[in-house]
Amino acid sequence: MSIPGPVGHGLQLAPFRALRYVPERVGSLAAVTSPPYDVVVRPDGLRALETADPHNIVRLILPRADTPADRHRQAADTLRRWQEEGVLAPDPEPALYVYEQRGEGTLQRGVIGALRLSPPEEGVVLPHEEVMPHVVEDRAALMRATGANLEPLLLAYRGNGGGAPDAAAALADGPGAVPAGSGAGHGPGTARVVERAVTRPPLLATTTEDGYRHTLWRISDAAELNEIAADLASRQALIADGHHRWATYLRLQAEQREPGPWDHGLVLLVDTARYPLRVRAIHRLLHRLAPEAALAALGDAFRVRTVEGPLDRALAALDAADAGEPSAPSAGGDGHHPRNAFLLAGDGRFHLLDRPDPALLARTVPADRPQAWRELDATVLHALLLDHLWQVPDSPAHIGYIHDAAAAVEQAERHGGTAVLLRPVREEVVHQLARQGVAMPHKSTSFGPKPATGLVLRALDLG
Repeated sequence: MSIPGPVGHGLQLAPFRALRYVPERVGSLAAVTSPPYDVVVRPDGLRALETADPHNIVRLILPRADTPADRHRQAADTLRRWQEEGVLAPDPEPALYVYEQRGEGTLQRGVIGALRLSPPEEGVVLPHEEVMPHVVEDRAALMRATGANLEPLLLAYRGNGGGAPDAAAALADGPGAVPAGSGAGHGPGTARVVERAVTRPPLLATTTEDGYRHTLWRISDAAELNEIAADLASRQALIADGHHRWATYLRLQAEQREPGPWDHGLVLLVDTARYPLRVRAIHRLLHRLAPEAALAALGDAFRVRTVEGPLDRALAALDAADAGEPSAPSAGGDGHHPRNAFLLAGDGRFHLLDRPDPALLARTVPADRPQAWRELDATVLHALLLDHLWQVPDSPAHIGYIHDAAAAVEQAERHGGTAVLLRPVREEVVHQLARQGVAMPHKSTSFGPKPATGLVLRALDLG
């Protein structure tokens, strides 16, 4: 299918022929899925996924070989072989896909499609985090080699009207239930189409090991596609997850001389007015810094206290750090006490760092950004702790980025490193900075639930 060129402004989500696993050729759909590439805990999580099924998608998104070039070549060969063997096959016609996730008391629904890429100056897609060049280069090389978008980005937008759904009621009623107040016949066009779609027989459904149920419906009716297009044409979206892949999309598009499939990228669009996302922290694992050395280097920069475990209890102490304490001058000089706090682990104990020295903050945190950016825990972590006190280079050899706090602590204790656990950023701060065009430090947020990788792929030679 030839994807139409840009028309007007706003979000333009095009149907495409999805490349999907053939259920009869794999052990189960759940066994071939994976979390997004940057959420997989390596090496343990990687090995577990590889052994779950010989065709697990992790062999494409995180191939293992001696050199980067060999890894990317291996992924391309694997993708081609799986198509030749009928493990992966394209859908018969272009479509958009309604995707539902439910689990842990959460219900999320969105639409997967090929989004027209827009330059930053258009303000249609808003990033909120900086990216690491080496990661973009790696993802770009992988996409060039495979000629495919292997996993969708997660984008958040806000619809207007139709009322927020009662997700709890829908969870109680089971798969396909339309939440009370969801406006199945009212509200914006995308919401109407989504809620109609989930009442039909699904294209696929599977439950992954984490207990989440994943269900997919195909939308190929011209009237419904037009309804979605008309609704999204006036909207903008925030990148909730996938900044490096978005930067990769833009880089690869810029390499092309003619319009074509590289002008679009695979995304999942979620209306957060109806299905709010969760915001969690991404933690740091300092491979080459022992906890004893990390604590010794702090001096008087922070108040340091040992807090009781287990992990859940220590994280609760981190969340409550400095709550309700008296104010004092901050780095911004506005009279508010600096409330940054971190939890260090790796030596069998938990150490709570809070009350950073305002004068030291003023010397180390760049002053040319908005106050909301200067007060971010991630900003203070990188500027004051990693750069100034610990002098830890921001490279894969020195810093790992881990979404799961327990995994970060376990790896730190096993290998003699230091886990630095962070608190989640408030969602309103993310939106505030994104609207100002101010990028947060990379890996500042983890929005979720994230789409499972492996349910829908986009091969560029299919359009």
